[in-house]
Amino acid sequence: MRVRVEQTALPGIGVRHDMMTESGRRLGVVSHRTGQRNLVLYDPDDPDACTADIPLTDEEATVLADILGASLILEQLSGLREQAAGLLTEQIAIPASSTYVDRPMGDAQIRSRTGASIVAVLRAGEVIVSPAPAFRFKAGDVVVVVGNRQGLDGASAIFADDGPAG
Repeated sequence: MRVRVEQTALPGIGVRHDMMTESGRRLGVVSHRTGQRNLVLYDPDDPDACTADIPLTDEEATVLADILGASLILEQLSGLREQAAGLLTEQIAIPASSTYVDRPMGDAQIRSRTGASIVAVLRAGEVIVSPAPAFRFKAGDVVVVVGNRQGLDGASAIFADDGPAG
């Protein structure tokens, strides 16, 4: 089922976005011009009657979106995991002795040398998602790599190597 979202202008108030669930329930979000948001649930027997109107603070709206988004992402990852048997994720710390400290990520040529891909770098509590080839590694960075076992082992060996790049 493809979900359709209907947008309705509410003059003097803001805008309302409504959707119909697969089970036949209609729910929506009213976004006021003031920034206030309300989660609304409609009566299944009377689509014009609201059975619940829940005001949400910005923080509550963000958390709700994160919860709903996280569950969707986890569901998608679960499906991908089933489709991609043998695909693994590993975190590899870059030691101070690595050839690639203070060098661009592209110099390591991880994908072309191993078939694995760097999908993120963890640095001092920050997550850098999909770093560009010009991104420079620092000692202590933790690289998140996706690939098969052989590719992950190869990436680990590349970052551990303290000899010349090859």
